[in-house]
Formats: sequence, structure tokens, C-alpha cells
Amino acid sequence: MISVYDEEKLLDGEIDTDILDEIWCELLSTLGLKDEFEAELTVVSKDEIKSLNNEARGVDAVTDVLSFPAMNVTLPFDKEAHKEDKDPETGNYILGDIALCAERAVEQASEFGHSVKREVCYLVLHGLCHLFGFDHETEEDKRKMRKVEEDVLSGLGITR
Repeated sequence: MISVYDEEKLLDGEIDTDILDEIWCELLSTLGLKDEFEAELTVVSKDEIKSLNNEARGVDAVTDVLSFPAMNVTLPFDKEAHKEDKDPETGNYILGDIALCAERAVEQASEFGHSVKREVCYLVLHGLCHLFGFDHETEEDKRKMRKVEEDVLSGLGITR
């Protein structure tokens, strides 16, 4: 389950958030996982993402998306190793949080020549991949992460 918080309505009118549930389900399917995880997505302004980026990474700049994992996930997922990472109310494993800068997503969609929907879907998916333990520190890691991202987006017909 992915919970979306957009109190300032920064994505209002730009994207139907139901597509984010589809991204979630397609990612779990691609990874061969059951829907027993939860993550939170908060849509933020440029000022907020810049502050978060500075605080979390020591980078005093606006970015598009940040991920804050609640646990160290490696695939295949070892339930026994993460039994303490479950939400007692839902029984789901708590992956962590994602912060998405709506303004930056809109700018990047224009820069890359595709829809805001495509950009937001990609950024949310990218953040979720980080929560599931993917990274792009090495070329091999980047290739694996990009393959998952491409498989999920193409599986939903979301193209550039």
C-alpha cells in the first residue's frame, strides 16, 4: 500500500493519484512480491525538498525525489529477518517514505518532452525502487534498477 500526502494540492489537476496504486501493484508483481508492504509519499515544494536534501544528504539544492528507507531490504525478501519491521496495526512491512517535488517534476517533464504523468510515475517508481534496496551507485546496479523501472512503466503503457 502506498499512501499519498499532498496537503498543498501541488499535484492537483496534474495527475490522478490512482495511477500510483497501479505503479505500486506493477512493481510488486515485477519483483515477485505480495502486497504486504507499505510506503508513504509526500508531495512537497521546492523549498521543502531543498531543506530535506540538505538535511539528509548535505546537498543544498533542489532535487526531484528523495527516499528515506525504514529498513535495509535485499531481494529476495527475507521475512524472518524483518519481522520487527512490521506495522502492528496493518501487518505490513514498513518500507519508508518518499518526498516528491511536484514543481521539479513539472519542470522535468517539460525539459524531457514528455507528460507530467510520465515524470511523476517515473519519480515515484524510482523512489520506491530505492526503498526496495535498488540503487545506481555502480553501472551494474544502475542497469538492474533501470530494468525494473522500464519493466514497470512499459507494463502499464507509460512511455516517454
